[in-house]
Amino acid sequence: MDGVSFWKMSGSGNDFIIIDNRTLFIDKTDFRNIVAKLCKRSMSVGADGLILIEPSKQVDFKWDFYNSDGSTAEMCGNGSRCAARFCYENGIAGKQMKFESLAGIIEAEITGSSSVKVKLTRPSDLKLDIEIPLTDLTLNGSFVNTGVPHIAIEVEDIDNFDIKKYGREIRFHKLFSPTGTNVNFYKILPNKTVKIRTYERGVEDETLACGTGSAAVAFILHKKSILKTPVELITSGGMKLIIHIDDNEKIYLEGEARLVYKGTLTEEAYKY
Repeated sequence: MDGVSFWKMSGSGNDFIIIDNRTLFIDKTDFRNIVAKLCKRSMSVGADGLILIEPSKQVDFKWDFYNSDGSTAEMCGNGSRCAARFCYENGIAGKQMKFESLAGIIEAEITGSSSVKVKLTRPSDLKLDIEIPLTDLTLNGSFVNTGVPHIAIEVEDIDNFDIKKYGREIRFHKLFSPTGTNVNFYKILPNKTVKIRTYERGVEDETLACGTGSAAVAFILHKKSILKTPVELITSGGMKLIIHIDDNEKIYLEGEARLVYKGTLTEEAYKY
């Protein structure tokens, strides 16, 4: 990995390390451990995840996605938007593109200089109004898979709710075993936008944004006829994400995909 070029990108607050691996030069023998070290903040580049862009025989490219702990995930909405812009800027794909993920074929479109819209996989496993008994309280939430599993829970005091404590307990709750779930807490504001905070599986902490989580909350509110599409959400990082849902229940995620900087890795970034 010494000397490997990368881009650091931020998708509405979710940040990623992106590497062009179309020649498949990266040795993945101990790669998950390397990813965890590269994503560790204050010690290395620091990120919520790492994305390898790889060749595809079917569509424009394939991605190999890793959470910050080195685990893999089927899909990441904000990561997919960053990957799309990376591939457009590097001539790997045009303004409209498709790529392979573990969740299936993802479609993306460049909609502005730093704005990207992606079509997520069709939502599945919808379960409304689930009681979740916890150590010191019981919460009610709704579950849906928008490429990865998500539970959405409405809370009144969204700013002061203990996201890390309850998010972690729900993430590992027996109701969602064996794979666990991402946990989204939200509040509908007077102007009908939604404030959202997410505890992400694989990151094992609150992140500044979650695209598939925002899509899950918007889809559930749409299904319950609480909000009409498009749904605007404000993330923990203060950024806006827009969720479009069409008549066939196809979900589109739109927002900023920002290039933060370009760099080159050294051995000291992952050998410590």
